Amino acid sequence: MEIKIEHQPSQERLNELGVHKWEIWKREVSKFPWTYDSQETCYFLEGNVVVTPDGGQPVQMGKGDLVIFAAGVSCTWEITTDVKKHYYFD
Repeated sequence: MEIKIEHQPSQERLNELGVHKWEIWKREVSKFPWTYDSQETCYFLEGNVVVTPDGGQPVQMGKGDLVIFAAGVSCTWEITTDVKKHYYFD
């Protein structure tokens, strides 16, 4: 599992995880490489992104998605509309 997406998780699930207590990260439309040193769980409040793991297929995600990026994943982020997300590193 490199990237796992839960589309439109329930409010109950978000509360269970404590999502609204996590830090917020914002970024404008851009494209950049990224490597995850540790697992990241995030919940998108706004925006759309295409994340392409090195040597893998592009994965689309955005507003309302709960996403887990496995530790060790190297990828390219392409933000197509400005992003705002809660995030948490394990």
